[in-house]
Amino acid sequence: MQTMRLHESITVIPDFFSFTYIRNPGAAFGLLAGSSNTFRMVFFGLTSIFALGLLGTILLRMPAHDRMGRLSVAAILGGAIGNLIDRMRYGEVIDFLDVYIEQYHWPAFNVADSAITVGVILLIVHFAFEKKDGPPLAPETSSAP
Repeated sequence: MQTMRLHESITVIPDFFSFTYIRNPGAAFGLLAGSSNTFRMVFFGLTSIFALGLLGTILLRMPAHDRMGRLSVAAILGGAIGNLIDRMRYGEVIDFLDVYIEQYHWPAFNVADSAITVGVILLIVHFAFEKKDGPPLAPETSSAP
């Protein structure tokens, strides 16, 4: 923000990655960007408070030995807090990571967005491969003669 103008890009890897200074007043991919400032602030404020409360509760209730689950939720929680801080300070989120292949661009994002995305992916993978500690379910028996 101090060294770049809005929409200015610094190429890091040609035809693939740049730092591009973008301000996103909306949600992911610019959703709700056209809404009024008041609506966005109330909507994102209430949504953030709900999400932070829910994620904090999940994190506190997870067993201490569930390191992957706790890491996943902590990444999501940290990303949500990072984006909330941007919204509170600037009224919008500062995005700067710009990935593209020639003229095909992925929407710009930031480190907080990355933490949320990686945390969600890790959590899905964790739950998909989680081993249950309970006894296996007994197969149902038929009562037919």
